[in-house]
Amino acid sequence: MPSRKFADGEVVMGRWPGSVLYYEVQVTSYDDVAHLYTVKYKDGTELALKESDIRSQSSFKHRKSQSSSSSPSRRSSSRSRSRSRSPGRPGKGRRRSASQSREHKDDKKKTIQETSLALAVLVFFKLSENNTKRYNGEPESTEKNDTSCIILEQKLKPDLEVKRVLEQYSLRSRKDDKKTEEIFSEKKTFLAIKPIEKVPSKTKELEFGGRIGTFMMIFLLPATVFYLLLMCKQDDPSLLNFPPLPALESLWEWRVFGVFLLWFFLQAVFYLLPIGKVVEGLPLSNGKKLQYRINGLYAFILTAAVIGALLYFQFELHYLYDHFMQFAVSAAAFSLALSIYLYVRSLKAPEEELAPGGNSGYFIYDFFTGHELNPRIGSFDLKYFCELRPGLIGWVVINLAMLLAEMKIHNLSMPSLSMILVNSFQFLYVVDALWNEEAILTTMDITHDGFGFMLAFGDLVWVPFVYSLQAFYLVGHPTTVTWPMAAVITVLNCVGYYIFRSANSQKNNFRRNPADPKLANLKFIPTATGKGLLVTGWWGFVRHPNYLGDIIMALAWSLPCGFNHILPYFYVIYFICLLVHREARDEHHCKQKYGLAWERYCQRVPYRIFPYIY
Repeated sequence: MPSRKFADGEVVMGRWPGSVLYYEVQVTSYDDVAHLYTVKYKDGTELALKESDIRSQSSFKHRKSQSSSSSPSRRSSSRSRSRSRSPGRPGKGRRRSASQSREHKDDKKKTIQETSLALAVLVFFKLSENNTKRYNGEPESTEKNDTSCIILEQKLKPDLEVKRVLEQYSLRSRKDDKKTEEIFSEKKTFLAIKPIEKVPSKTKELEFGGRIGTFMMIFLLPATVFYLLLMCKQDDPSLLNFPPLPALESLWEWRVFGVFLLWFFLQAVFYLLPIGKVVEGLPLSNGKKLQYRINGLYAFILTAAVIGALLYFQFELHYLYDHFMQFAVSAAAFSLALSIYLYVRSLKAPEEELAPGGNSGYFIYDFFTGHELNPRIGSFDLKYFCELRPGLIGWVVINLAMLLAEMKIHNLSMPSLSMILVNSFQFLYVVDALWNEEAILTTMDITHDGFGFMLAFGDLVWVPFVYSLQAFYLVGHPTTVTWPMAAVITVLNCVGYYIFRSANSQKNNFRRNPADPKLANLKFIPTATGKGLLVTGWWGFVRHPNYLGDIIMALAWSLPCGFNHILPYFYVIYFICLLVHREARDEHHCKQKYGLAWERYCQRVPYRIFPYIY
């Protein structure tokens, strides 16, 4: 194993990825496995660099060329002596042409380095000036129609022209000229400030309580689901009335498991259909972009056609209600088997395909959080498929089954107003997610979290069986809602949905195309990664406005269940805890990623989720 060259805490010069520019950085750690140095820039940005991209500060001290140190008298006498020699004898100046060429070459390299350094300083002061103006309330120059970079490039053109004239008479090969051109093309690339992704390394900071916390959650999550479902079956679902445990043989039925497998693979077939557009995800740590087929809405329509055909042939859909606990157990068993498969296959995955948050080296932790970022079988993306298809579409089917079960059990000609509200609100939420399917490609689940037990159980068990808790509760505990109350609840849900959708659309459009003319009114704080932090619109109101809209909708889904028991409000209580925890994870990751820019953003937008509260 090669020994490391730079020590922790040493101040060196690190090359900015994608350019030829070097900046002063401090070495914070070294990965012995990947042979990468973690360095910290002055603005707080941390990146992983190879040893070849790091140089000592002493190597940037310019040396004086020999030609410049010569006195004028020496040069004049040299010229006079060369003129007095005969034509048949080569002059001394001509014999020294090779060394002079090397000196010219060194001078040109220094010119390139000085020009690049000047460019970096100008860009840095330009960004600093923009930040100062923005916080003083002055118009910022980071708008999409800003021409400062173009002007800066025009100022460099005279230097480039002089360089080309000098190179025209140099003795360098065309290969060297080509390399020099590549250097200048890299400088122009820096002007665009392209985003830089960090190469995955070992996970140092463990979340969810570390190894002990994740071990507990593997058992706690299934127990919570089963407890909630058993409570809903009771006549008195109060917290102090603990339900009796059912017999183990009553929790499993192979026929139910077969129906679940049929549902899962039916959605897989719909996913593989060559319909819908194909888009690229965000760049991975190695710079690649994966392709995804956007056809979730088509899968939903095809599923609706299949369900309609089953109802037409008088298939009893309330079979789901009668065997609801067995379906939950079947889904949990399948998610556990899937998680084991995912972890085993991740052991052979290349280093760059591992998840940033699930590469700790601890079996339990990596098994829970997910070791591999984007596990695929050919072009079939397992994580992306499970995020929206079996669980989310299954949620709507379960709600419909509960509606039909309510009508059958209580001999109703039409469902209750409470059931209609719950089904309508959650139907809108699912259709919106499928309509905006492409937006999920920018979420933390896709870009950061690996695919392990946490997401597998969450997508296949938690979402369909816990999110449908209100509909399941209403079947056994009918609640009357007046029309005025229904109108208030509907308005509340619409307000939450508007905040949720408009905030997410604003963020996703800005991430996809910051130069979109429709976003010209938005202001942002530039970061060292090339991305901007929005400080106007919904994202200037609170840091996570989409979370605020989500919580308001969750409250609207629970209100139709009345106030007799707290059980149907488990969803909104859990959702607040979930989003507060996720917000804390976001804060931590963003502070590491954006450094000083994130601290400025937090000063500009002080409230996290709830304005004037939190």
